[in-house]
Amino acid sequence: MAPSSPNRRASGYGPVPGQLLSMGSSSFPYESSNWQTQEMGDWLPVIRSPDAEINQFRDRMVARSRDLARNDGWASGGIMRILDNTVGTHLRLAAKPDYRALRIRFGKKFDAVWADEYQRAAEALWRGFSEHIGRFNDVNRQLTVGQMFRLGMRHKLIDGDALAVSYWMPERVGYGGSDYATSFLLVDPDRLSNPFGMLDTKYMRGGVEIDDHGVSQAIHVRKAEPNDWYNAIEANTWERIECEDEDGWRRVILDFERDRAGQHRGVGIFTPVLARFRMLARYYGVELQAATIASAFGTYVVSPYDPAQVGDALASDDELSRYQQLRSDFHKERPAMLDGARVPTLAPGEKIESVSSAHPHTGFADFAHEMLRTFAAAAGISAEQVTQDWSKTNYSSARAALMESWKTLVRRRTEFAANFASPMYAVWLQEAMDKGELPLPSGAPDFVEAATAYARCGWLGPARGWIDPVKEKAGAVMGMDAGLSTLMSEAAEQGNDWEEVLDQRAIEVKKFKALGLQLPEWAGAVAAAEAGRPEEAPQAR
Repeated sequence: MAPSSPNRRASGYGPVPGQLLSMGSSSFPYESSNWQTQEMGDWLPVIRSPDAEINQFRDRMVARSRDLARNDGWASGGIMRILDNTVGTHLRLAAKPDYRALRIRFGKKFDAVWADEYQRAAEALWRGFSEHIGRFNDVNRQLTVGQMFRLGMRHKLIDGDALAVSYWMPERVGYGGSDYATSFLLVDPDRLSNPFGMLDTKYMRGGVEIDDHGVSQAIHVRKAEPNDWYNAIEANTWERIECEDEDGWRRVILDFERDRAGQHRGVGIFTPVLARFRMLARYYGVELQAATIASAFGTYVVSPYDPAQVGDALASDDELSRYQQLRSDFHKERPAMLDGARVPTLAPGEKIESVSSAHPHTGFADFAHEMLRTFAAAAGISAEQVTQDWSKTNYSSARAALMESWKTLVRRRTEFAANFASPMYAVWLQEAMDKGELPLPSGAPDFVEAATAYARCGWLGPARGWIDPVKEKAGAVMGMDAGLSTLMSEAAEQGNDWEEVLDQRAIEVKKFKALGLQLPEWAGAVAAAEAGRPEEAPQAR
């Protein structure tokens, strides 16, 4: 029990409730906990669960983010840069079955030779499915799988979630050349919500139904977009979709960026900078108005009459008329000409004055650039990629900036591939294996027994590109020659498959020989090896 001393501070128990407000800042062990300063006094955020922070405010945040992406050129361009560098036009499958794990569990019949044969077959069949001209991979028959990947990533960046649902449509098999019953529907995340707008509960979080362990069991999806007046009934009708069928076939694929444990919905990349983007847009408007006013000018004629004389003239029509006649006669008798063109002239004593508005804002460009840097930092890309202004960038700074942003872009691509692309491939692969289309040794386990090993894969995205091709390609060659890099990793950075690179090189060497052309330097080693003269092979520089 606490001692009965009236002075609890002296006893080592700290201040009693009610005394803290009268004490100095030294009572706070961390300055960040101090609420008595002007800076911190009105900054009192509340601790909430991740779902409580996101779900009840999601619609407003997403609506603002989407409006920004629609109407703000900087925001739209930033999204485009990320999409072009993570997904591009498509993600290319590189099947990599884990034959070592399969060999440990199921015997030596799984080896590298089998893995190579399996890989080639899986990639070829996947191309036929994902790029089918009839678009049977899409429930709506509108998109290829690559286009679904790009649109899914766009939803993830802006809305916070990428959502796809698997459908089994056997009626399409054989129709128009469709080979598979598997099909996917990309779902707008706005449709994922609690039925009838109910608040989150222990087992319902933002339309995601969970169990006691937080595992997603099902999702609840509106049958139409919210606020669609022409689909009012469907927009207020929810469908419950289980995440997995009884046989383990995956139905729901939901990807979002996790910021906290226990999170079930995501937020877009604009969320931390929405307020700043709004202020920048307002500043643009004010600056445009000021520039418009500054560009306007007015003119007026200064007359020799003083105000009293003008008043007298206005009181007598005869006096004013005589003055106007005087001006007219003067201009007719004394026209001023310049190179055949008449120059406007004024009566004696008159002159033209102009008035203009000075523009006092000189730091607009620097301010706007600094504001855009905050978005670049939040999005994980360089400021140059957002502004597309490389005028102040040299080779070293450009390479450093792009290398740093490339880490984030590759991380985004890898996470999206693991949480969205690879599950879609696994769903299709299960049907392909059930149909016996892939080479398997005798006694091989079913897909569900070794799904992870069978569906192991990588995804090739857009090329990183070169800033200085000569320097960087020379560095890549030196790395491979020194054993610090491989052709596979170097080719992957440029969006290529290393095996296809070698196959294509062999085809080109054969064509050179067939046409009697001199082999280029890179083909010299091949020719020398075939002729049994390795000493003639070009040496590394």
